[in-house]
Amino acid sequence: MDVTLRGSVVADGRVIADGVVATSTDTISFVGATHDYPEPPPPRQNVMILPGLIDVHCHGGGGYGFGESGIAGALSARDFHRRAGSTSMLASLVTAPVDKLTERLAELCDVVHSGELAGIHLEGPFLSRMRCGAQDPRYIIDGDPNLLDELLTAGGGGVRSVTLAPETAYFADMARLLHDNGVVVSVGHTDAPHMSTTHAVIDRAGGRLSATHLFNAMAPLLPRQPGTVAACLAAAGRGEMVVELIGDGVHLDPATVSMVFDLVGPHQIALISDAMAAAGMGDGQYTLGTANVTVRNGVARLSERPDDRGEPAIAGGTSTMLDVVRVTVLGGVDIADAVTAASSTPAALLGLCDRGVLRRGLRADLVVTDPELALRRVMVAGKWLT
Repeated sequence: MDVTLRGSVVADGRVIADGVVATSTDTISFVGATHDYPEPPPPRQNVMILPGLIDVHCHGGGGYGFGESGIAGALSARDFHRRAGSTSMLASLVTAPVDKLTERLAELCDVVHSGELAGIHLEGPFLSRMRCGAQDPRYIIDGDPNLLDELLTAGGGGVRSVTLAPETAYFADMARLLHDNGVVVSVGHTDAPHMSTTHAVIDRAGGRLSATHLFNAMAPLLPRQPGTVAACLAAAGRGEMVVELIGDGVHLDPATVSMVFDLVGPHQIALISDAMAAAGMGDGQYTLGTANVTVRNGVARLSERPDDRGEPAIAGGTSTMLDVVRVTVLGGVDIADAVTAASSTPAALLGLCDRGVLRRGLRADLVVTDPELALRRVMVAGKWLT
């Protein structure tokens, strides 16, 4: 199906106030200003045309979790987020017993190879118990390169990102194994000091690097204790790392998100949802891995276990990627920068060369919104979903 749209177009880090996006079958055939379009353009609509959003950290949605549901549930979670504007995503799995992780990896790898998911993200089990967040500390284990290799094998080449704490045993060996397999090394759930992080991650990891939800499940940045946050911000500022930000207004204040954009720029930031099964659903009781989660006023928290401040720990998000982009823009970030961090930067991080930008020849993944970024329609590979 060939489609021609006219409106405000966000493409390649800029906004074309009066632009055209045209598609032919599953590919973008034209992106540019209306006056450059070689055919009579359609009437201008009061819409924003964005590239499909890419979420590198998502645990579920629509009532289903990637770690807690079968294949049908995983596809339902994927479908929910696709219809909400996330045209590509990783399925994130929290720490769990090794046999359960192996079982889920084996199931999800078939979904990845069929093209239904962009890959799998392992958030654990090689983390810090001191900064476990909503992860179950009973199943966090010391670094083990042989076990990591077994998990990658179980994933059948579908694992695209693994979160490791820099202080875990054999970090360098595991980072090298991930690099050799084309897997992103993501630093997170860590209590490591600044110099330890700098040495472990920047000097020894190699390959593609990211920070799992910067600030969250990390020691706070203090004047004499800069910790992992400072090390990751410095690395991102040098272009050596991409930092994830959960810009939903719950995990981070929008001013914090805006500050990081000013410091390191959108090409070193991946906005993420960190969504769990409750995304798109109402308040109530849910699960995340082995944990019971209570959602109240749209905020997901562990039902039993408090965090290090004695409060119920936040247990993932309930927002979609488009929600995150909207909150980020309302917080003062330029819309072109926010969209870059939600599309082309995560695409580059994952090596997805055929998507993430509105550009001729790339896959026709589009999100159409009103000027306030409320969803209108979603296209994946040239086909309308909504």
